[in-house]
Amino acid sequence: MVIPYHTKVAIASSAAIVAVGTCYSLYFNSYLDTSNPLLAHLPHPYHQSYFADKRNILNQLFVKRGWAWTSVAFGALWAATPGQYRTFNGIARWIASTLVWLIFAGWFFGPSLFSRVLTVSGGECVIHLPEDTGLAGSDRIITVPSEFCHYKTTVSPATHPSLFFSPSSEPLPHGIQTSWSTVPRLYRGHDVSGHVFLLTLSILFLTDHIIRTRKSLQKSSRPPSQLFEAFAFANSALIGLWVFMLYITSVFFHSPQEKLSGFLIAVVGFVVANLPFNL
Repeated sequence: MVIPYHTKVAIASSAAIVAVGTCYSLYFNSYLDTSNPLLAHLPHPYHQSYFADKRNILNQLFVKRGWAWTSVAFGALWAATPGQYRTFNGIARWIASTLVWLIFAGWFFGPSLFSRVLTVSGGECVIHLPEDTGLAGSDRIITVPSEFCHYKTTVSPATHPSLFFSPSSEPLPHGIQTSWSTVPRLYRGHDVSGHVFLLTLSILFLTDHIIRTRKSLQKSSRPPSQLFEAFAFANSALIGLWVFMLYITSVFFHSPQEKLSGFLIAVVGFVVANLPFNL
């Protein structure tokens, strides 16, 4: 198996970004341990920084829909490629990479592999009670069966009273309204960084597609169309955004081992997905 030079460069560059961001986070203690339910709901230690807030526009609009943006960028460039150079291999590589993303971050005969890893490594499905209950710290946390997290079930005192009331039907001292609802989340355990995984996979995939397409077009005596160049620029700009957000994630979120596992899974997943096409 021979890994192309451009893929090696993309892997090495992504690794350097994660390493630099992680070293920064350790030295300045800038990362938030998102697997700790007592810390995840607190203001980020660097909450003064716009990008330390998960609600920042780049995270909400782009990273949260990262693979969709990557797929649209790829599809536009593939469609704008001259017919004789628009091969099915490009679509096949996208399908293979999409399966990698889906299996680890979306669905794997039920919960994703990341959710399964988190559960097996000691993760707990918990509910955070609202702040106006008057409770503090661990008293605001209720542990519930993991199925509620795996299937992202919305729960409330009205729909799932057994989670909020004692067996004797006496209300627990939470003081919450029956209309209040929430979606439980998995905490503790090893929370693989889904952002690092997604961003690394997207960078490797788009870089590979652009380079392969450029090389194939070198055989043509005609220059690429302006539409192709526009979409190629858009793909490059998206890669630049993914690189920036990979650094931001490495600086502000997840423990070092969670970022490392997200990166390694993305690299191995991308390489394995490309094995049928001889890389």
